[in-house]
Amino acid sequence: MSGRRIVIMCGITGCIDPEISRDKLKQNIERMNATQRHRGPDNSGLWVEEIIGLGHSRLKIIDLSDAANQPMQANECVIVFNGEIYNHVELREELQAHGFTFRTKTDTEIILAAYKRWGTFCTRHFAGMWAFAIWDKERKQLFCSRDRFGIKPFYYISRTGRFYFASEYRALKVSPVFSADLNINQLQRGLILGWTNYEDETYYDCIKSLKPGHNLIVSKEGTRIEQYWNLEWPYHNGHQISDPERRFHFYELFKQSLVQHVRSDVPVGACLSGGLDSSSIASLYSYLNPESRLDTFTIYYTGYGNIDERPFADEVSKKFKSVISPHTFTPDDDEVLSEFHRVADFSEVPLIGSSYLSQYLVMKQAAAQGIKVMLGGQGSDEYLGGYMHCFYRWMAYYFEKKEWSKAIQFMFYHRQKHQLTWRQLVSSIVKGFFMCFKNEEDALKMQLAQYSGLIKNPSTIKSLIHLPRISGSKINNFTYHMMFATSLPTLLHYEDRYSMAFSIESRVPFLDHRLVEYIYHLSPEYKISSEADTKFILRQSLRRILPSRIANRQDKRAFATPGETQWLRNGLHNLLQLDHDMFHWLNIPKVKQLIAAYERGDNREASLVWRLATFNYWLKHFA
Repeated sequence: MSGRRIVIMCGITGCIDPEISRDKLKQNIERMNATQRHRGPDNSGLWVEEIIGLGHSRLKIIDLSDAANQPMQANECVIVFNGEIYNHVELREELQAHGFTFRTKTDTEIILAAYKRWGTFCTRHFAGMWAFAIWDKERKQLFCSRDRFGIKPFYYISRTGRFYFASEYRALKVSPVFSADLNINQLQRGLILGWTNYEDETYYDCIKSLKPGHNLIVSKEGTRIEQYWNLEWPYHNGHQISDPERRFHFYELFKQSLVQHVRSDVPVGACLSGGLDSSSIASLYSYLNPESRLDTFTIYYTGYGNIDERPFADEVSKKFKSVISPHTFTPDDDEVLSEFHRVADFSEVPLIGSSYLSQYLVMKQAAAQGIKVMLGGQGSDEYLGGYMHCFYRWMAYYFEKKEWSKAIQFMFYHRQKHQLTWRQLVSSIVKGFFMCFKNEEDALKMQLAQYSGLIKNPSTIKSLIHLPRISGSKINNFTYHMMFATSLPTLLHYEDRYSMAFSIESRVPFLDHRLVEYIYHLSPEYKISSEADTKFILRQSLRRILPSRIANRQDKRAFATPGETQWLRNGLHNLLQLDHDMFHWLNIPKVKQLIAAYERGDNREASLVWRLATFNYWLKHFA
């Protein structure tokens, strides 16, 4: 834990609109702010000048003074900011050495000074999560930015000289430039692939999402978008160092990230599923802070087909019992039913899987315990090779290099450690050969093609995705797209919405860009070893800290909930009553066939049926 600092959790809004009066502009900002008060219920601020307006909803955690309120002005600039700059202490010292003085302890003021010092290049100096907008009075330009991984959201509508932005869809929906026309391509991606967004697209044609690692500048010359960071850019990894030195460097980077992520004077909690990622965070925190307290939250379900991870979570709690205060709970059907509409509302997009409802309930439990900061393990699976379908790419890696003996040995360990049947192993080998000759876009389009009968115009499927080829191995292609297209953006979307629903700041220590850069550019064997150990460098680096049962755990189990197989057949059964008129882009006879088979007890397409049901609910109540 550190000394006093200000944690900013909030919603931001703003616009440039020369077509309306100043009074009307002020009213628009007030209305937009009001829709996001759950993100920051303690203060609502706005700033208006001529054709520009900025709004902010703030949750006060440490510094309760008005000096920390936003919009904040300094150096002829005005800012609204959502997030946290984790290296603000170091930046403050550097900027003070250049003559800057500060009147608050906020990282908000650090951003303004950094912008004054480095201009739009300031974002390259930041380590953290952010979405912000700075109105530069001198240059008459609006400078907007989003963090490298898109942890914090930034949505905007740009129309012929009118520009509106916000943290959530709902704020833009009350703006005068919003149009309710739906993006059918995104509806199809979401239904089939389970994505909340793609590139800069959202579920609405008019709303765009600023892509991670990008800045956006609005001036009299128009709107331009610039990329300030790319994981593919050259990185010097120190390839001559030894294996122990690499593991030590990983440990130091992970420790640095966690230390900065837990700087707070408010209660800190953590999700503890019993998996390697959440256990690593809770264990390292406890090891580094033996005199502190960490509230952990574990949700579980009992009964046939459900997963109860409490035995693994208990291993961490027992080892660090002087630090960890565990909270375990299981929701009953009545709670799920009573909360469903609220969950769907805060999601802002269709609820693509029932596990996200569980994520919401975890945040609800944390809020009931007074927790204001929650640590989560998002990101690790994506760049450390945590998913089972990573193994197809690793097999392809050995096949491409024609290292046949290594491939055979790898497959043997894969079957042994992950308890594969011979049929499953053969399937993995076949998919590995397939990936030798195909890229990630080809693989996804084959997945889409399996559902061509569901789409009324199947020829459109080929145009739904385009993934760029990434330099280096197929493994790099896979992990890159997992982080920026296929997996992580969706996880972060729900993480932001459900934590903010309870005015909790969610922090993700695995997504420190310094740590990600280091791992991404390492040899693949540090992610999955030649003996089929997933997240190999993480296991090795934290082996002396983790409970042995966790460090040696090899079963990768998706967080399963009873939603698709039980809730939808019981309390949520009414969701299966689809309004087919809203699905004009689908093959309705095929939809009816899927629903009928599911109601007869067929679970083979249960996930797709869940999405059909929740898409119907979203279209009816929120679109």
